[in-house]
Amino acid sequence: MAGGLKVTLVRSTIGVIPKQKKTIEALGLRKINSFKVHKDNEAIRGMIRKVSHLVKVEEAQE
Repeated sequence: MAGGLKVTLVRSTIGVIPKQKKTIEALGLRKINSFKVHKDNEAIRGMIRKVSHLVKVEEAQE
């Protein structure tokens, strides 16, 4: 089974384009320093790539 990715919002979404705000919301992130653990797949990695300047990604501990 693929591991998980812990995605943490580290920068504010104020001033970013609306499409990036929607991507952050789709990842389940609301406030700065909030985090979610997602399954490691291509869809999630693509979303992270689009907002890489706003988030920090680590491997989740199982």
